[in-house]
Amino acid sequence: MPPSPPSPANGRLAGVVVAFDLDGTLVDTAPDLMATLNILLEQEGLPPLPLSAAGSLVGRGAKIMIERGFAVAGKSLDSERASLLFDRYITLYLSRIAEESRPFEGMDAALDALEAEGAVLVVCTNKRTDLSRALLDALDLTKRFKAIVGADMAPKPKPDASHLLLAIEMAGGTPSRALMVGDSNNDVLAARNAGVPIVLVSFGYTEIPVQDLDRDILIDRFDQLQDAALTLIPAL
Repeated sequence: MPPSPPSPANGRLAGVVVAFDLDGTLVDTAPDLMATLNILLEQEGLPPLPLSAAGSLVGRGAKIMIERGFAVAGKSLDSERASLLFDRYITLYLSRIAEESRPFEGMDAALDALEAEGAVLVVCTNKRTDLSRALLDALDLTKRFKAIVGADMAPKPKPDASHLLLAIEMAGGTPSRALMVGDSNNDVLAARNAGVPIVLVSFGYTEIPVQDLDRDILIDRFDQLQDAALTLIPAL
């Protein structure tokens, strides 16, 4: 007879907060992010960018993505023009926010496994909170998380520690019993600044090769996340 599943209250991760980045960690959003950016570029008479450019553009919020994207396409933007394009981008993006975006393979099962062990899940993202909620709502994922903390809710966004610390607090946890899961140096620095261990995924979006980042554990698949958490949390 197989063993009974652990009770969340008595699980090995009981009370541990696991904070997730969103774009490139939980959900593959690059297709919709880049498609929306390419609509703007086309409207401005500029060539589209390939999906592979997402690694150097995504992760610091839409405004920076637009400014970087236009620079790569050959046009610099002043602050006024950038603001106008940002407003247009948000309207376009909301209209197709989950047209092609999908959770990474194995994500649902990994979240189930963490919750079965008693972990509390929270989103800590530099995406705006309303956009994050709209995406997670469209994918029926909002209910999985105790809180969703976008950059606009934080005193300062990642890589500042205050963003991650606020997310942990809103999930009812403490930094001494918390873990960050991300895909980029922003996530690494936020975790290090907050004194929280960091698990990186190899399938996300990053300017710096993920193998070169200062992570505690690197995973290639979501089915490795539970073991990573169980390895790191007792070490705290």
